[in-house]
Amino acid sequence: MNSQPIAVFDSGLGGLTVLRALRERLPQEDFFYFADTRYLPYGDRPEAFLRERGVLIAEALVRHGAKALVVACNTATAAAAEAIRAAVDLPIVALEPGVKPAVTQSRTGVIGVLATTRTLHSERFQRLVGNHAQQHRVVAQACPGLAEAIETDGPDSAAVEQLLDTFVAPVAEAGADVVVLGCTHYPWVAAAIARRLPAGVALLDTGEAVARQLERLLAAGNLLGGGSGQLRLATSGAPQAVGVTVDRLLGKKMHVEHWEP
Repeated sequence: MNSQPIAVFDSGLGGLTVLRALRERLPQEDFFYFADTRYLPYGDRPEAFLRERGVLIAEALVRHGAKALVVACNTATAAAAEAIRAAVDLPIVALEPGVKPAVTQSRTGVIGVLATTRTLHSERFQRLVGNHAQQHRVVAQACPGLAEAIETDGPDSAAVEQLLDTFVAPVAEAGADVVVLGCTHYPWVAAAIARRLPAGVALLDTGEAVARQLERLLAAGNLLGGGSGQLRLATSGAPQAVGVTVDRLLGKKMHVEHWEP
């Protein structure tokens, strides 16, 4: 079991930021990254569809030989995490916006959250805020189209810059001193977000926390190690197009295979 890969899935390639943190912390693990780009963007999909799709992918990854699963997508977590946990018997780490750590860091009592519309409207996000941030003002800013623009046009594109101008301004004007990057795509544009915020505002990315939690779960199940640092990349969409984006984001060429759960 130890030699089997860890599966990581996202709607697209934002989860590569999480994968980067996972591989840095767990270099002796093998990883299988699946980008469900056939159905990108998840943020505009109905919750019922995302729940069914999440379970289908998770079950297929179990059959594919995964020893653990990372849901590297805040939107998929919001819609499908409970259903996935009920459907498969694997160590599972699912992303959610870092509201709880943001509360501990904030001095002004104002927290910004940048995320997809689906994530912010989910019952899971509302519960997260209710459980941990009742005494704080949470400025939840939906960013429709941003994740897709990062993938399609690139993090440094004019399209992304225009969207950031629109989405970051309300958070800055509200006086947030901690801003949660509530989508795995957003760390790719963290520097551009920071430029639009007052000096001293902290950006919170949950990639490292996810890596620590996965390490704990693997250790508890005696599943640590057994790999050699190998990485396979797959997509439900067009491998060549995804490969171009991977090359742009990672700065190196990687083979991408087609895989349909």
